[in-house]
Amino acid sequence: MLSHENAKIAIIGLGYVGLPLAVEFSKKFDVLGFDINQERIKDLQSGIDSTLEVSTDELAAASALNFSSEVTDLKSCNVYIVTVPTPIDEYKQPDLTPLIKASKMLGSVVQKGDTVIYESTVYPGATEEDCIPVIEQISGLTFNKDFFAGYSPERINPGDKEHRVTNILKVTSGSTPDVADFVDKLYASIITAGTHKASSIRVAEAAKVIENTQRDVNIALINELSIIFNKLGIDTLEVLEAAGTKWNFLPFRPGLVGGHCIGVDPYYLTHKAQASGYHPEMILAGRRLNDRMGQYVVSQLVKRMVKERIQVEGAKVLVMGLTFKENCPDLRNTKVVDIVNELQEYNIDVDLVDPWCSAGEAMHEYGLKLSAEYKESYYDAIILAVGHNEFKQMGAEAIHKLGKTSHVLYDLKYVLAKKDVDMRL
Repeated sequence: MLSHENAKIAIIGLGYVGLPLAVEFSKKFDVLGFDINQERIKDLQSGIDSTLEVSTDELAAASALNFSSEVTDLKSCNVYIVTVPTPIDEYKQPDLTPLIKASKMLGSVVQKGDTVIYESTVYPGATEEDCIPVIEQISGLTFNKDFFAGYSPERINPGDKEHRVTNILKVTSGSTPDVADFVDKLYASIITAGTHKASSIRVAEAAKVIENTQRDVNIALINELSIIFNKLGIDTLEVLEAAGTKWNFLPFRPGLVGGHCIGVDPYYLTHKAQASGYHPEMILAGRRLNDRMGQYVVSQLVKRMVKERIQVEGAKVLVMGLTFKENCPDLRNTKVVDIVNELQEYNIDVDLVDPWCSAGEAMHEYGLKLSAEYKESYYDAIILAVGHNEFKQMGAEAIHKLGKTSHVLYDLKYVLAKKDVDMRL
């Protein structure tokens, strides 16, 4: 069993979760940041973080942090923290491929006494039922005798400079009581907000997966209310602001539900529920509603264009924003893509602008070309899809100048005042 003092930590996966964690741990321990993406490693070694989660100065100050894409370098470590993605496949089923590959790799390097900690979002039981057996098989070691495991779910909020790794309370757990204590103490050494030690790995896994499931269901309710209020001719935001004067009314807003968590995590829970013989109703209903919002947005826009006698087929539409949230370069599971695809179904010519995301990544991930500049007096409709600060700073007058004499401005994120737009979600 490891002691806290001699821990040598490897962080497996250096994305939005892994890199900030590696930087913080390197303030107390020797840390190896590992990623299979060699270009990512080269960038980090040069002090560049394309996710913008860690600054050049923070990377330069992390003197105890080294980077590598060589598996053999991992053998010098004894605590392995796995922060790889856990996406869903085209059938909306959990895709554990990155997690299983990471576990296979660890099976080739883990030694007696080592501890493997998973942070990736999974369904209850995945760590001990899916990942650990892979390590056992390849390493030839016995779980909870030769090596141990923990689970401490990530709570990173991409682009959020206020809620960082250290000031977000951390849930921890371990495969034995002693390991649970070790894992908790390890994280407590860097988490100023404190830790919450769960009674088991399965409890910690379940806690993580319901955090975003709860948000997903709540947003689905607000999206449905938005659809209802639109039919009744009532402004949704005005209703929410009025209701929000009650102390216990939750401040959710309608919108597109994308990203690496809220639009994905519920499917992990429903998968496990169905495997156990229960068919979830509310969770999947919320998912279906949220997944249809891109289609709903376009249908409403097209109706308004027809009402304004704007030719739909062949129309020029500007979509402002592609990332899944404001002021962040993260394109994972962005639902703006649904809007673009639906517009193209109507043979509408779409221009897409986003000052935050990489044009190369947009093309690689979705086959979408970003426009480098705006065209004045050119568009039949404009959709404000993401609330980037740059769009807010442009203001209503500058945005309207991009449209033709007769055009429709649809604000999905309440970037502009009600009087300055033609439509709001």
